[in-house]
Amino acid sequence: MSLLTALMSAALWQAPATAPDLSWLAGYWLDCSGGREASETWSDPRLGLVVGHTVTVRNGRSGFESAHIGPAPDGGLAYFARPDGAAATPFRLIESGPQRAVFANPANDFPHRILYQRAGDVLTARIEGADDDETRSVEWTFNKAELNARCPN
Repeated sequence: MSLLTALMSAALWQAPATAPDLSWLAGYWLDCSGGREASETWSDPRLGLVVGHTVTVRNGRSGFESAHIGPAPDGGLAYFARPDGAAATPFRLIESGPQRAVFANPANDFPHRILYQRAGDVLTARIEGADDDETRSVEWTFNKAELNARCPN
């Protein structure tokens, strides 16, 4: 890697000057509701970059999503979702506060919004939007857990 390439790569991950504190998202989170086991793992912020992944098990099948929150190409922060390894879809941060973040991409098919909110050791994640002109949402209620904890059988 050339010095110029290294400097350009480092510049891509430089935190915006007004980046919100997303440290409350860090940790391992587990949702055992609705007959599913969903776990999310989020890193602590590093220069404006937060990296996460989700594993969901239901009815003998598993799925995953990798994601990161980082600088958007045109400024600000965005959530970059990669369900089942697909190409990244960006959702711009449109609202943040203490232990709350809302990301939006109205041009995406579904979802249009991704919301995270924490209260103590409970992390709520919600996706919402219109799918085939029908408004719908899906919500997860995660509890803070030890790394790689599993739901009881």
